[in-house]
Amino acid sequence: MPEPQLVLLRHGETEWSRTGQHTGTSDIPLTPHGEEQARAAGAFLAGRSFALALRSPLLRARRTADLAGHPDAVADPNLAEWDYGPVEGRTADDVSREIGRDWLIFRDGVHVVPRADGAPGEPGTRHGETLDDVADRARSVVRRVDPVLRDGGDVLLVAHGHLLRVLAAVWLELGPATAARFELGTASISLLGHGHGLRTVEGWNLPTA
Repeated sequence: MPEPQLVLLRHGETEWSRTGQHTGTSDIPLTPHGEEQARAAGAFLAGRSFALALRSPLLRARRTADLAGHPDAVADPNLAEWDYGPVEGRTADDVSREIGRDWLIFRDGVHVVPRADGAPGEPGTRHGETLDDVADRARSVVRRVDPVLRDGGDVLLVAHGHLLRVLAAVWLELGPATAARFELGTASISLLGHGHGLRTVEGWNLPTA
């Protein structure tokens, strides 16, 4: 029997993912193309059964799970996207121009510009998460799915680009900033597993259409 896998599915395209705007807590729907992508992901996964399917509670992930053939996926708040706080809805180029240097979210975090109301954004407030906050949520997801995988069942996670990249770093027992090196396209599928007693990547950013 094949070893169980943790299957990651990023949600399909939204208007903001298409334009490169950071989409955390904003509940943006899929574009028509994003819905097509989600259906293609379902075709890619056709024939696979999952002992557990979890999804982000946000609309774009819920719709992706539905169209991919997993409407019963259970919402897990720990799979929600990074709360970007003061950089919500902004592009990396926009933030870089404002701060006068190249901005990398995995290095610099989100608290580099004032909040929309003009107050400073401070780590630990509700106005945006730190990378460590996101990594802590990812670790909670890994702890939840690990017993299912050890029992031999596959697990599906339908969520978001940055959250899933951080989860992959956590899975590999790397620092969460390593996620900067893991590109992840909309509606792509990635496969995490085990080999020689180690957690491994068995497929990454696989296109489904």
